[in-house]
Amino acid sequence: MNKKITNKELNGDFLEEEEPHFHTKEDVSLGNLEKLVKDLLIEVGEDPKREGLIRTPKRVALAYKFLTKGYNEDVNKLLNNAIFNECYSEMVLVKDIDFYSLCEHHLLPFYGRCHIAYIPNKKIVGLSKIPRIVEMFSRRLQVQERMTKQIGDMINKALEPQGVAVVCEAKHLCMMMRGVEKQNSIATTSCMLGVFKDDAKTRSEFMKLIG
Repeated sequence: MNKKITNKELNGDFLEEEEPHFHTKEDVSLGNLEKLVKDLLIEVGEDPKREGLIRTPKRVALAYKFLTKGYNEDVNKLLNNAIFNECYSEMVLVKDIDFYSLCEHHLLPFYGRCHIAYIPNKKIVGLSKIPRIVEMFSRRLQVQERMTKQIGDMINKALEPQGVAVVCEAKHLCMMMRGVEKQNSIATTSCMLGVFKDDAKTRSEFMKLIG
């Protein structure tokens, strides 16, 4: 029987070095978001009644609802009983998973690819669920470091495998279109658990496969 993951665990409370930081609202009022966007347009010197901006508050509100939909996703519904008993003990790797997220410091996008591997311990998960877990954690206000660890810890919690490895590579618009304005910088973060952390040979095989 697959173990259910609680909302408390989903929100990161099972991570030993993290503090709770996610809101608990099931829904964010589109009306409130629209008002905030309208006020923002006024504050930057625009006229929200101008033809091109009349529908902008609603468009932005709907966009932010989509871009932050990960807050309201239920990991148990996401996994949807797609964890199966299987005597397979070699590496399972899904690489080049595209993701888009929002930097929590400037509300600007960062985007890139995620590579995930695990070594089963008599349980496997439907392959499509791995990108869905990435999507769930990326569709929030994030920092890349935390997102990488959350993905790894969630897979580890759900499957109890011999090990999990996650590597994320991303470009950050907060570094590209403002601040230091470096266009070619790529940030790489990793989370190694179990045999991927303890066994250099296993870790090296993973890094070679994603290289």
